[in-house]
Amino acid sequence: MKLQRAFLVSPSPHLWRGISISRIMYLVVLALLLPTGAAIYFFGLRALAILAVSVAVSLLTEYLCKKMRRRAFVMDGSAVVTGMLLGLTMPPTVPLWMVAVGAVFAIAIVKEAFGGLGHNIFNPALAARAFMAVSFPLPMTTWVAPRGLGLDGLTSATPLSGDSVWQQFDPAAHQAMFLGNTSGSLGETSALALLIGGCLLLGLRMIDWRIPVFYIGVVAVFTLALGQDPIFHILAGGLMICAFFMATDYVTSPLTNRGKIIFGISLGVLTVLIRQFGGMPEGVLYSILIMNAFTPLIDRYTGEKPYGLVKRAKDAG
Repeated sequence: MKLQRAFLVSPSPHLWRGISISRIMYLVVLALLLPTGAAIYFFGLRALAILAVSVAVSLLTEYLCKKMRRRAFVMDGSAVVTGMLLGLTMPPTVPLWMVAVGAVFAIAIVKEAFGGLGHNIFNPALAARAFMAVSFPLPMTTWVAPRGLGLDGLTSATPLSGDSVWQQFDPAAHQAMFLGNTSGSLGETSALALLIGGCLLLGLRMIDWRIPVFYIGVVAVFTLALGQDPIFHILAGGLMICAFFMATDYVTSPLTNRGKIIFGISLGVLTVLIRQFGGMPEGVLYSILIMNAFTPLIDRYTGEKPYGLVKRAKDAG
């Protein structure tokens, strides 16, 4: 009797929860609307323009790359997520044409050049941010005070690059960083908005808790052991946005639970080492890119043994 349907042989996972890639991506977009709204509130319409350019150029670049590669363009939301994340890592005063260059680099070089979604080695938004930091060092390190400080438009240092005394416990500084009333990139200033968005993704089981919990926890313990203020280090810089939205990227983070724990711990250690002993105040960006490169190795040595598999006995004699 002829079979009506052929068997499909494919890599794992073999069970589908009914959640598509596009649904996952648009839920991430939903969670990112909170820090996006905070960025617009604190930095005005300039923040909206940066985010709009980043998303639009990301979509256009992916469309053109798909056409060049003779692949179908699918509006799965991944380019939107990349564009939003890249825009949220930008300083409020960065020229819009630089944002466009970064978006082209993120999609064309970091994502599509490696084969598209699921094949990229590094997080596209973070790799593009690193590229822009090297290519445009002055605009990428020029910060302004948010409107909430009453100094809108005036140059102001970020908490990590300013004259803050890290060893001192300062509730006023903590409150400003928690709410977003401080200088920094568009999406890193309001820890409250990022925390709500991250908890939304955790509650919907879109991301695993192990990476953000171990990442943030190791930073807290390590900085406390060094005599630093752990709350300051958690709230300052891009730690919160990267812990929930970038370090948990499905493609560039480990697959296994043990691998996720190793990944999160390594991120925390690298971040503190770079911040404390490196030549730059922020260590989140490079710690994630470094660990992205180690993800295949982590997956290889933390993979679960298939059920029923036994090691082959050595030949006697």
